[in-house]
Amino acid sequence: MVVDARKVILIRHSFEKITALGPEAAEIFYAELFAIDPSLRSMFSGEMREQHRKLLSALAYIVRSLPAPERILNGIENLARAHVDFGVKPEHYTFFGNALLRMLRRELDGEFTPDLSDAWTEAFRKVARIMTEAAYGPAAEALVTC
Repeated sequence: MVVDARKVILIRHSFEKITALGPEAAEIFYAELFAIDPSLRSMFSGEMREQHRKLLSALAYIVRSLPAPERILNGIENLARAHVDFGVKPEHYTFFGNALLRMLRRELDGEFTPDLSDAWTEAFRKVARIMTEAAYGPAAEALVTC
């Protein structure tokens, strides 16, 4: 899951701007996710504040680890397997990736260049493929089309 150093810098820099938004970034992400597939809302019960915190924490963990992905391999594989119990299916990873890109495009506006989009897309695809393979087997990674 190696992402080249230039792309890591782009991702980290842009993620700093997103984290400065705090919970608003997660709110925007989930609004985009539920716009893509409203049925996903039923996977989340009650207050979303804790879910927002978990999302931003997981993204920060992954972004920090991009230069040394082997450190988080077990963690993201376990996270993927745990999400199966919540009803997450392989195709949901594409929805997640598209919602993430929409949120980034919206919040970074003119700073969301084609290079930055490519960097985030590549990193997301690599993480999503690892996760879908861990949770559903090797054939599932082909379903990630973000």
